[in-house]
Amino acid sequence: MIIKNLTVRFGAFTAVDDVTLEIPSGVIVGLVGESGSGKSTLARAVAGLVPYTGAVEGCDQRRVQMVFQDPQASLDPRMTVGASVAEGLRLPRAARQAEVERLLSLVSLPAALAGRYPRELSGGQRQRVAIARALCARPEVLVADEITSALDVSVQGAVLNLVRSLREELGFSMLFISHNLAVVRYVSDVVAVMHQGRLVEMGPTEDVVGTPKDDYTRSLIDAVPRLGRS
Repeated sequence: MIIKNLTVRFGAFTAVDDVTLEIPSGVIVGLVGESGSGKSTLARAVAGLVPYTGAVEGCDQRRVQMVFQDPQASLDPRMTVGASVAEGLRLPRAARQAEVERLLSLVSLPAALAGRYPRELSGGQRQRVAIARALCARPEVLVADEITSALDVSVQGAVLNLVRSLREELGFSMLFISHNLAVVRYVSDVVAVMHQGRLVEMGPTEDVVGTPKDDYTRSLIDAVPRLGRS
Protein backbone atom coordinates (compact mmCIF):
# COMPACT_ATOMS: atom_id res chain seq x y z
CA MET A 1 0.00 0.00 0.00
CA ILE A 2 1.17 3.51 -0.85
CA ILE A 3 -0.42 6.56 0.74
CA LYS A 4 0.15 9.58 -1.49
CA ASN A 5 -0.27 13.22 -0.48
CA LEU A 6 -3.10 12.33 1.89
CA THR A 7 -4.80 15.29 3.55
CA VAL A 8 -7.75 15.34 5.95
CA ARG A 9 -9.50 18.60 6.82
CA PHE A 10 -12.29 19.22 9.29
CA GLY A 11 -13.56 22.66 8.28
CA ALA A 12 -10.64 25.06 8.56
CA PHE A 13 -8.57 22.60 10.63
CA THR A 14 -6.06 20.36 8.82
CA ALA A 15 -5.69 17.15 10.84
CA VAL A 16 -3.45 15.34 8.32
CA ASP A 17 -1.30 17.45 6.04
CA ASP A 18 -0.01 16.00 2.76
CA VAL A 19 1.28 12.68 4.12
CA THR A 20 3.03 10.22 1.82
CA LEU A 21 3.82 6.84 3.35
CA GLU A 22 4.53 3.35 2.01
CA ILE A 23 3.42 0.20 3.82
CA PRO A 24 5.28 -2.60 2.01
CA SER A 25 3.83 -6.09 1.73
CA GLY A 26 4.31 -8.12 4.92
CA VAL A 27 5.85 -5.20 6.82
CA ILE A 28 4.69 -3.62 10.09
CA VAL A 29 4.97 0.16 9.89
CA GLY A 30 4.70 1.84 13.28
CA LEU A 31 3.17 5.30 13.31
CA VAL A 32 4.05 7.23 16.44
CA GLY A 33 3.26 10.69 17.74
CA GLU A 34 1.69 12.45 20.70
CA SER A 35 -2.05 12.88 21.14
CA GLY A 36 -3.40 15.24 18.49
CA SER A 37 -0.61 14.56 16.00
CA GLY A 38 -3.05 13.22 13.40
CA LYS A 39 -2.05 9.57 13.48
CA SER A 40 -5.50 8.17 14.32
CA THR A 41 -7.13 10.39 11.70
CA LEU A 42 -4.65 9.08 9.13
CA ALA A 43 -5.55 5.53 10.18
CA ARG A 44 -9.26 6.18 9.71
CA ALA A 45 -8.64 7.73 6.31
CA VAL A 46 -6.62 4.71 5.17
CA ALA A 47 -9.48 2.46 6.33
CA GLY A 48 -12.01 4.58 4.43
CA LEU A 49 -13.75 5.90 7.55
CA VAL A 50 -13.15 9.63 7.00
CA PRO A 51 -13.02 11.60 3.72
CA TYR A 52 -9.64 12.70 2.44
CA THR A 53 -7.84 14.12 -0.56
CA GLY A 54 -4.85 12.39 -2.09
CA ALA A 55 -4.69 8.68 -2.84
CA VAL A 56 -4.38 5.26 -1.22
CA GLU A 57 -2.98 2.90 -3.85
CA GLY A 58 -1.81 -0.67 -4.19
CA CYS A 59 -4.55 -2.25 -2.10
CA ASP A 60 -8.30 -2.67 -2.43
CA GLN A 61 -9.72 -0.57 0.42
CA ARG A 62 -12.16 -3.40 1.16
CA ARG A 63 -9.10 -5.46 2.12
CA VAL A 64 -8.07 -2.91 4.75
CA GLN A 65 -9.39 -3.75 8.22
CA MET A 66 -9.12 -1.70 11.39
CA VAL A 67 -8.81 -2.70 15.04
CA PHE A 68 -9.76 0.11 17.41
CA GLN A 69 -8.36 1.24 20.75
CA ASP A 70 -11.30 0.23 22.94
CA PRO A 71 -12.75 -3.20 22.14
CA GLN A 72 -15.59 -2.71 24.59
CA ALA A 73 -16.80 0.22 22.49
CA SER A 74 -16.17 -1.44 19.11
CA LEU A 75 -17.92 -4.75 19.91
CA ASP A 76 -21.73 -4.79 19.98
CA PRO A 77 -22.70 -5.75 23.55
CA ARG A 78 -25.88 -7.42 22.26
CA MET A 79 -24.00 -9.84 20.01
CA THR A 80 -22.17 -12.96 21.12
CA VAL A 81 -18.48 -13.30 20.38
CA GLY A 82 -19.27 -15.81 17.63
CA ALA A 83 -21.84 -13.52 16.01
CA SER A 84 -19.43 -10.56 16.09
CA VAL A 85 -16.62 -12.54 14.49
CA ALA A 86 -18.96 -14.07 11.88
CA GLU A 87 -20.68 -10.80 10.96
CA GLY A 88 -18.69 -10.34 7.76
CA LEU A 89 -18.68 -13.97 6.65
CA ARG A 90 -20.68 -15.08 3.61
CA LEU A 91 -20.74 -18.80 4.31
CA PRO A 92 -23.36 -21.50 5.06
CA ARG A 93 -24.12 -21.90 8.76
CA ALA A 94 -21.98 -25.02 9.32
CA ALA A 95 -18.99 -23.56 7.49
CA ARG A 96 -19.45 -20.27 9.32
CA GLN A 97 -19.19 -21.96 12.71
CA ALA A 98 -16.00 -23.75 11.66
CA GLU A 99 -14.51 -20.49 10.38
CA VAL A 100 -15.35 -18.71 13.64
CA GLU A 101 -13.57 -21.45 15.56
CA ARG A 102 -10.55 -21.13 13.25
CA LEU A 103 -10.40 -17.37 13.72
CA LEU A 104 -10.68 -17.64 17.50
CA SER A 105 -7.91 -20.22 17.46
CA LEU A 106 -5.71 -17.82 15.47
CA VAL A 107 -5.94 -15.31 18.31
CA SER A 108 -5.45 -18.01 20.98
CA LEU A 109 -9.03 -18.06 22.26
CA PRO A 110 -11.01 -21.27 22.91
CA ALA A 111 -14.01 -22.03 20.70
CA ALA A 112 -16.20 -22.13 23.83
CA LEU A 113 -16.00 -18.33 24.06
CA ALA A 114 -18.11 -18.02 20.89
CA GLY A 115 -21.30 -18.20 22.94
CA ARG A 116 -20.31 -15.49 25.42
CA TYR A 117 -20.93 -11.75 25.31
CA PRO A 118 -18.21 -9.06 25.39
CA ARG A 119 -19.12 -8.09 28.98
CA GLU A 120 -18.17 -11.62 30.09
CA LEU A 121 -14.62 -11.31 28.76
CA SER A 122 -11.49 -9.61 30.03
CA GLY A 123 -10.09 -6.58 28.20
CA GLY A 124 -7.37 -8.68 26.60
CA GLN A 125 -9.88 -11.28 25.44
CA ARG A 126 -12.12 -8.59 23.94
CA GLN A 127 -9.21 -7.14 22.00
CA ARG A 128 -8.37 -10.61 20.67
CA VAL A 129 -12.00 -10.96 19.54
CA ALA A 130 -11.73 -7.60 17.76
CA ILE A 131 -8.58 -8.81 15.99
CA ALA A 132 -10.29 -12.08 15.01
CA ARG A 133 -13.20 -10.11 13.58
CA ALA A 134 -10.80 -8.02 11.50
CA LEU A 135 -9.07 -11.16 10.23
CA CYS A 136 -12.43 -12.49 9.03
CA ALA A 137 -12.04 -10.36 5.87
CA ARG A 138 -8.58 -11.82 5.16
CA PRO A 139 -7.07 -8.32 5.08
CA GLU A 140 -4.07 -7.29 3.04
CA VAL A 141 -3.47 -4.45 5.49
CA LEU A 142 -4.45 -4.41 9.16
CA VAL A 143 -4.68 -0.99 10.79
CA ALA A 144 -4.19 -1.20 14.57
CA ASP A 145 -5.01 2.04 16.37
CA GLU A 146 -3.61 2.15 19.93
CA ILE A 147 -4.78 -1.44 20.45
CA THR A 148 -2.93 -1.93 23.74
CA SER A 149 -3.41 1.46 25.39
CA ALA A 150 -6.77 0.51 26.98
CA LEU A 151 -5.38 -2.78 28.35
CA ASP A 152 -3.73 -3.60 31.65
CA VAL A 153 0.04 -3.56 31.45
CA SER A 154 0.06 -7.26 32.35
CA VAL A 155 -1.69 -8.22 29.10
CA GLN A 156 -0.23 -5.64 26.71
CA GLY A 157 2.82 -7.76 25.97
CA ALA A 158 0.72 -10.81 25.13
CA VAL A 159 -1.33 -8.83 22.60
CA LEU A 160 1.82 -7.36 21.04
CA ASN A 161 3.32 -10.84 20.72
CA LEU A 162 0.07 -12.01 19.12
CA VAL A 163 0.28 -9.23 16.53
CA ARG A 164 3.83 -10.19 15.63
CA SER A 165 3.03 -13.90 15.34
CA LEU A 166 -0.08 -13.26 13.20
CA ARG A 167 1.95 -11.16 10.78
CA GLU A 168 4.45 -14.03 10.47
CA GLU A 169 1.72 -16.63 10.01
CA LEU A 170 -0.66 -14.75 7.70
CA GLY A 171 1.69 -12.38 5.89
CA PHE A 172 -0.43 -9.24 6.00
CA SER A 173 0.96 -5.72 6.23
CA MET A 174 0.16 -3.56 9.23
CA LEU A 175 -0.06 0.10 10.14
CA PHE A 176 0.49 0.02 13.90
CA ILE A 177 -0.37 3.27 15.67
CA SER A 178 0.75 4.23 19.15
CA HIS A 179 1.84 7.23 21.20
CA ASN A 180 4.34 4.91 22.91
CA LEU A 181 7.63 4.71 21.02
CA ALA A 182 8.83 1.75 23.09
CA VAL A 183 5.76 -0.27 21.99
CA VAL A 184 6.24 0.77 18.36
CA ARG A 185 9.89 -0.21 18.50
CA TYR A 186 9.00 -3.68 19.80
CA VAL A 187 6.44 -4.41 17.09
CA SER A 188 7.53 -2.52 13.98
CA ASP A 189 10.00 -3.02 11.16
CA VAL A 190 9.71 0.61 10.09
CA VAL A 191 8.84 3.70 12.15
CA ALA A 192 7.10 6.82 10.87
CA VAL A 193 6.84 9.83 13.17
CA MET A 194 3.93 12.30 12.97
CA HIS A 195 3.83 15.78 14.44
CA GLN A 196 1.07 18.36 13.95
CA GLY A 197 -0.42 16.43 11.05
CA ARG A 198 2.82 15.99 9.13
CA LEU A 199 5.23 13.11 8.73
CA VAL A 200 8.55 14.36 10.10
CA GLU A 201 10.70 11.22 9.96
CA MET A 202 10.59 7.67 8.65
CA GLY A 203 13.01 4.77 8.41
CA PRO A 204 13.98 1.33 9.71
CA THR A 205 13.07 1.11 13.37
CA GLU A 206 16.54 0.85 14.83
CA ASP A 207 17.83 3.66 12.59
CA VAL A 208 15.11 6.05 13.73
CA VAL A 209 15.51 5.09 17.38
CA GLY A 210 19.30 4.94 17.30
CA THR A 211 20.05 8.00 15.17
CA PRO A 212 16.96 10.22 14.97
CA LYS A 213 17.21 13.11 12.54
CA ASP A 214 14.28 15.25 13.68
CA ASP A 215 14.14 17.18 16.93
CA TYR A 216 10.60 15.98 17.62
CA THR A 217 11.69 12.35 17.26
CA ARG A 218 14.50 13.03 19.73
CA SER A 219 11.99 14.46 22.20
CA LEU A 220 9.87 11.29 21.94
CA ILE A 221 12.93 9.15 22.58
CA ASP A 222 14.02 11.29 25.53
CA ALA A 223 10.56 10.83 27.06
CA VAL A 224 11.02 7.05 27.25
CA PRO A 225 13.69 5.98 29.78
CA ARG A 226 16.56 4.01 28.20
CA LEU A 227 14.72 3.54 24.90
CA GLY A 228 17.85 4.18 22.88
CA ARG A 229 20.01 1.82 24.95
CA SER A 230 20.38 -1.91 24.41
